[in-house]
Amino acid sequence: MGSKSGRTALAIVAPDIGPLIVEVRGQRVILDSDLARIYGVPTKALNQAVKRNAARFPDDFLFKLTAGEVEELNRSQIVTGSQKHRDPRFAAHAFTEHGAIMAANVLNSAQPLISRCSLPPHRSELAR
Repeated sequence: MGSKSGRTALAIVAPDIGPLIVEVRGQRVILDSDLARIYGVPTKALNQAVKRNAARFPDDFLFKLTAGEVEELNRSQIVTGSQKHRDPRFAAHAFTEHGAIMAANVLNSAQPLISRCSLPPHRSELAR
C-alpha cells in the first residue's frame, strides 16, 4: 500500500479475543493467562506487573477467581485452555475491559503499545 508521499501504510491486525472472553460474576472478563499470551509476556510477568501497580487496578478492573470459579471454568466447554492455566497454589486473575487496558499500560513490552489505544466500550469485545 504505497502512497504519493512514498510512505507505506502499516496495518495492525488485532487478535480475535472473542473466544477468550468468559463470564464470571456477571461480568465479561479475560483470564490472566490469555491476556498474557495476547500481550506476548509470561503470565507470571503480567501478574507481577499487576502486583507492583495494585493501586491502578480497582475491583471493577480485576479480581481473583475463587477455587470454585476455576473449577467451573475448567468444566466449561467454552474455556478449552484453562486446565493448563496455572499452578493451583496461585489464584487466577480475571480482567475486565478496563483492567485489560490498564495491564497494557503497566507492562514493559512492545505488544501492549498497540493496545494502549482504548476503543469505545460499544466497539470492544468485552463490552458486548
